[in-house]
Amino acid sequence: MAKKRENETEKVSKEAQVEALRIAKGTQRPKQTKEQTKLIAQGVEKGIAEYRKLEKAKARERDKQKKKENRSRADQADIEVPADTGLDFSKMIPWFLLVLSWGAFLGFYFLA
Repeated sequence: MAKKRENETEKVSKEAQVEALRIAKGTQRPKQTKEQTKLIAQGVEKGIAEYRKLEKAKARERDKQKKKENRSRADQADIEVPADTGLDFSKMIPWFLLVLSWGAFLGFYFLA
């Protein structure tokens, strides 16, 4: 049973352990022993770990739902992805303008 507790505490990050101990000491009652405080801190650690686990599961479910909605929207709209036709002139325009501007700059520099 001691090994099981050690494995459970290893799953909780050091930050969570420090936070749990801080919370346990903050709620400490007069004449409360260190062992009792330690047990309270362990309970808080478990609570933090359980909360994080549930939040991760909720986030995964939200992501799955978003993907499912996006797929259904794409199916409803019958979106077709156009095939790559080779040269795309809209992508070449910035390069053409860059070369043209440098050519004009160099021509002005050497002629002046």
